[in-house]
Amino acid sequence: MPRVVAGKCKGTVLEAPKGDATRPTTDKVKEAIFSSIQMRVPDSAFLDIFSGTGQMAIEALSRGAEKAVLIDQAGKSQQVISRNLQKTHLTEQARPMKMAFPEALKLLGKKGESFDIIFMDPPYAMAGSFAKTVSELLAEYHLLREDGIFIVESDADAQIQEIVTNMTCIKSCKYGSTLVTFFLESETMCE
Repeated sequence: MPRVVAGKCKGTVLEAPKGDATRPTTDKVKEAIFSSIQMRVPDSAFLDIFSGTGQMAIEALSRGAEKAVLIDQAGKSQQVISRNLQKTHLTEQARPMKMAFPEALKLLGKKGESFDIIFMDPPYAMAGSFAKTVSELLAEYHLLREDGIFIVESDADAQIQEIVTNMTCIKSCKYGSTLVTFFLESETMCE
């Protein structure tokens, strides 16, 4: 079961949907991601795409993010997200959206919303195509704030930095069978 690693909700065990339709980010990978972005989290706006259990947004809120939006179209995931937000007392800072990611991103963009940190953990088989689509929607609707960061979790064999061509990869890290790739809209090179 996933748990909150740090912050005001540290140690809280979160619920995960039964079955293999959801693959929560492991605590090890989650700790590594938040270690990399820890200075960006306080007072940030966090967007979690394919949120599953809601644990990444909950982790961000626990560590001081101001607000989070959690996109997942699965009804079971939305029920779990709702219970996890209630358990951590973070309901008021979070907005779950039960809809497909393209429609959700377009809706957020049309409302003029933008985010400091955007995280996506899609089904690994679709990670490349979904990451490309999301990155294009982020640019079209100006969803990533200036100096914001876009993070993609995928299978370790994915070539996400070669697929997302409208952003600059600044870092790519493997953790066992998982790859985490970080992007900015800047001129730096991928490590």
